[in-house]
Amino acid sequence: MKRPYILLIEDNDDDIELTRRAFAKNHILNEIVVLRDGAQASAFLFEEQREGRVAPQFILLDLKLPKISGLEILARIRKDPRTALIPTVILTSSKQEEDLLAGYRLGVNSYVRKPVDFNEFVDAVRQVGLYWLMLNQAPPLLGE
Repeated sequence: MKRPYILLIEDNDDDIELTRRAFAKNHILNEIVVLRDGAQASAFLFEEQREGRVAPQFILLDLKLPKISGLEILARIRKDPRTALIPTVILTSSKQEEDLLAGYRLGVNSYVRKPVDFNEFVDAVRQVGLYWLMLNQAPPLLGE
């Protein structure tokens, strides 16, 4: 993978499709790589052969994942020098304050609650995508 892409770590098929549609509707054409559980995310980010693969431009991370939780994946992302600087956004339906606090304590760049309304969801994803792809000046990533 040499082209810039967005890494979406999400297990809910409806939310995956909504995210894809929201990006497409807003002309955000970057490839979206989808991983459906924490074990897949861990293998992709840390265990699989990384040679030749660029880091994602940013990660959209759900919290309530099968196998390994989103918070555990976030902790691993921040501990590993190869991934520590990748902008990571929690995109979740969780309204629990402890999840919000835990995410920021672990170093998430942004925490966004998924709106229930489709149009609000599209707008939220549009804003997240445009900010992290167009406005944010990302740090150079180690090992690239």
